Amino acid sequence: MLLSLQRVLKHDVHLGGVSALDLAGYYHYLGLGGPQRVHFYGTVPAWLNRLPTPTEIVTHRRSLFGDDPTGIADSDRDVRAPREAVNVWRWPIRASSPERAILEALDGLRNQFGFDNLDKMFGSLTAMRPRELMTLLTVCRSIKVRRLFFVFADRHRHPWRKHLDTSAIDFGSGPRALVDGGRIHPTYRIYVPGRFVPTEKEKAAVDG
Repeated sequence: MLLSLQRVLKHDVHLGGVSALDLAGYYHYLGLGGPQRVHFYGTVPAWLNRLPTPTEIVTHRRSLFGDDPTGIADSDRDVRAPREAVNVWRWPIRASSPERAILEALDGLRNQFGFDNLDKMFGSLTAMRPRELMTLLTVCRSIKVRRLFFVFADRHRHPWRKHLDTSAIDFGSGPRALVDGGRIHPTYRIYVPGRFVPTEKEKAAVDG
């Protein structure tokens, strides 16, 4: 469906968020008891959500990065179902890079369950590209997303984290509320579940 929207109907839409991370080979921690969600970013026809499909299509505007296309590219992953012997679609799918996709996913974070899922996902992001991350974090329009990204980045301390220059990032001013009953993060001033607030030892390890 997405390929036909992109390549036949010429809609400016891409696969993003956790769906793009799943396509890139990162495990998608899905909730139980409901249909799988697929996240489309961009312009889609009004009739799309009326189509009978086994998945729930969630559409998003591209407001997070404005008109900046950084990180949207043709994926080299094969999107055929495993049982298909012949690939009738000879076009690559347009999707977010992992660097863009994780920021899109953070933009949709609303509750403690989402924190746990993204924390597990973030743990697998060992090969992120610092230069692309810096570009995306600079053009990102959400203070909340920037702060959340570094909450997770400091927590996991992947090797690429030390190549990100926080002095070049606008974190805004004043605290930000996100989850009910949360605690404020001492560095990024956003309310998160208590287990995501670093201990003094953890904070010292990041600062050092």
